Amino acid sequence: MTTVLSPSADFVGRLSDSIVAARSLEELVRPLLEMLQAVTGLESAYVTAIDEPAGLQHVLFARNSRRLQIPEGLSVPWEDTLCKRALEEGRTYTDDVAACWGDSDAARALGIATYTSTPIRTDDGALYGTLCAASDERKPLAGGAERVLQMFSRLIGQQVERERLVQSLRVANDALATSALLDPLTGLPNRRALMADLRRRVAQADREHHSLLIAFVDLDGFKAINDRYGHDAGDRFLHDIGNALVATLRAGDLCARLGGDEFVVLAGGPHESDPPQAAVDALHHRLQAATTRRFDLGDAGAIDYSGPSIGVIAADPAVTDPDVLLMTADAAMYRVKRARREGRVS
Repeated sequence: MTTVLSPSADFVGRLSDSIVAARSLEELVRPLLEMLQAVTGLESAYVTAIDEPAGLQHVLFARNSRRLQIPEGLSVPWEDTLCKRALEEGRTYTDDVAACWGDSDAARALGIATYTSTPIRTDDGALYGTLCAASDERKPLAGGAERVLQMFSRLIGQQVERERLVQSLRVANDALATSALLDPLTGLPNRRALMADLRRRVAQADREHHSLLIAFVDLDGFKAINDRYGHDAGDRFLHDIGNALVATLRAGDLCARLGGDEFVVLAGGPHESDPPQAAVDALHHRLQAATTRRFDLGDAGAIDYSGPSIGVIAADPAVTDPDVLLMTADAAMYRVKRARREGRVS
């Protein structure tokens, strides 16, 4: 035996399917507008969003089946809309728009004779937009249509809230991902970001046949600064050293805080067929000059800093392991540090 669904059961089934299947505001609204046309007997149904600061109402989604055409993307002054007047007067329906709101340019231009609407609000009660149905003919509103309008507007408001929540979570997740790659004290990329970028640069240098320069910077005397002037002054010094290093960078270079009093600079070098030593020396000179100067420590005073130990290498094209490359630059830094202790370099 075949069971024939009543119109009421069919409506509930379609509504349930639409809610379950909807993955976005548009996927929810499109079938709701079709059902709203059937319930109200009006040939145009549409959803708007209201931008009160800009004084505009935007038609987001519309479904039109006869002569009256409410175009999607239409924006009209909020003060001139039927929606605003209906909301202020508490009037949800009229079949004589000309008599009620004959001074509305938007209604007159579109040819609206019968109109019904309900506000769409978010969970906090804020006005998001409206759910409307209209006709260019005078028509009575079917029984129960106002309840359907209200139910649909609540469903749309809930979907708006869900999408806002998802967007907020995405923004928070992006911020969290970004913060996971930044040193909180200096704002520079941290070790994790440095190693990821070093892997990328090694591959790029191999493809483009140019060298990669790696500078390992160790702040000589930093412990003494911390001990003498305090940790706040030490943190300020680290922050200012980071800024000084960044100021030397050229387009595409990277400065990262490895941790503690260690920084690393990655820079592009010459074509691998050219001698790299001149580029190595030039980068070393820029970094040394930028960090050998007077630094203001705030309330703790100022110091004349004699500069860090800096080891700069041109990465061996045959070495692709970022850890090995960093260790090689670290070893170059320690040779400089030892030479400075022995008075062989300034």
